[in-house]
Amino acid sequence: MPDLSLRALVPSIILAAGCVLLYHGTREQVAVEPAAPLTGILSSVDGYRIENQTVGDEERRVAGMSDYVARIYWRDTTLAFTTYVGYYDRQTQGKSIHSPRNCLPGAGWEILRSGTTTVRSASGPHVVKHYLLKNGALQAVVYYWYQGRGRVVANEYAVKVNLLKDAALLGHTEEALVRIVIPYEPSDARAPTGAQNFAQAEALGARLAPRLIDEVDRVLPKDGATSRVASVALGRTY
Repeated sequence: MPDLSLRALVPSIILAAGCVLLYHGTREQVAVEPAAPLTGILSSVDGYRIENQTVGDEERRVAGMSDYVARIYWRDTTLAFTTYVGYYDRQTQGKSIHSPRNCLPGAGWEILRSGTTTVRSASGPHVVKHYLLKNGALQAVVYYWYQGRGRVVANEYAVKVNLLKDAALLGHTEEALVRIVIPYEPSDARAPTGAQNFAQAEALGARLAPRLIDEVDRVLPKDGATSRVASVALGRTY
């Protein structure tokens, strides 16, 4: 009987511990700036023309990022792919990364397939999100992931656990949401053209994701800087 009572209390204990971590981390963390401007990320790709995009004030307020870079890459007059990197110098209640999984349906995209894939960058293999979307007659291959504090993470639950833990123990929660969208014309999926377009989109994403991971890594705060920030944060009370 006592064992049953104890097991019944476990969810409440976990919830209470999470609340304590969240409260403690929110009070003591500090903002951490990137080590280099985000504008240097994927600033040139051979064979493509680049157009910078601007996120509106209201959208930026809702998203909560402290900095971002959003670009369209054109092959002649054809939109080949887009990239987005949204950087959060710290994450608190009401100012944290929003999962694209929740935002995409609101933007008119239907999720046809969701999962993960492994890409290999200079820093090693990384698991990232891998989606197939549809919006009207258009389809798109999407890669996205969360990158910061020495990690590349695909799982949203792991992101939240890491956020709570690092806020409380390290005193900083800087992180980036990184996304690649590669649209293509599906035509008839049974026709050679449709299958070929999909294969080309997949191949392009597989080439871009590792490079983007490495370029984002170069602008993220380095271990020495964040450890100094953490030691200062853990000595403060806000």
